[in-house]
Amino acid sequence: MTGTCEGGKCGSKCTTAIIAKWLLIVGGLNWGIVGVSALFGSEFNLVHTIFSFSGTVESIVYVVVGLCAAMKAFGGCHCKKCMGVMPEAPKAM
Repeated sequence: MTGTCEGGKCGSKCTTAIIAKWLLIVGGLNWGIVGVSALFGSEFNLVHTIFSFSGTVESIVYVVVGLCAAMKAFGGCHCKKCMGVMPEAPKAM
């Protein structure tokens, strides 16, 4: 994910921010599916369907998605790459 460098921000994000974005999208879609299925009188949960072999793994997935939501709620990732801090160019001698 790259973009143009305007005002010191390049539009590229770190791996953590990209993973968090996709986990939030998948988590949001899962909750949407849970809500729609409840309206039709059934109980369908994609995370439970995929990870039903282990309640622990299922719980870890929910915790990780929750951590991603908390990170996003507090302004997202604050690493140099996400904040648009450009590395210093080597100075010519």
